[in-house]
Amino acid sequence: MSTEKKPRKKRNGFTLVELMVVIVIIGLLATIVALNVLPSGDTARIQKAKADIATIEQGLELYRLQMGNYPTTTQGLQALVTPPAGADAARYQAGGYIKRLPQDPWSRPYLYASPGQHGAADVWTLGADGKDGGQGIDADIGSWQ
Repeated sequence: MSTEKKPRKKRNGFTLVELMVVIVIIGLLATIVALNVLPSGDTARIQKAKADIATIEQGLELYRLQMGNYPTTTQGLQALVTPPAGADAARYQAGGYIKRLPQDPWSRPYLYASPGQHGAADVWTLGADGKDGGQGIDADIGSWQ
């Protein structure tokens, strides 16, 4: 009898241990990326809301300059897109004062009051929670800030 061992055929592929190590590394990287990327989505929503409010404010100012006053609270922000009932059609800007009325980043309409509590006209959103007040992502964002 021969005591020599026959050489094993070399198999291509990965061992279970190698696969587990790779999966753990990918999981760690995914966790790190998620922790760093998710908060920037909230920051982007806040910045979008501020940019939308600035655009609406510009439209309101143009409306006031041409029509002599801000739209009433009842007429709302829709008056920037289409002429409100009773508006002087000759003075109303053709095509409106903004192209379209945006929704806030949480898919709700922006709120409007004229006269406002903070100025002649206030535009605001209630933040992520949709309730007055709040902190961080839930904080109200308004034209007076």
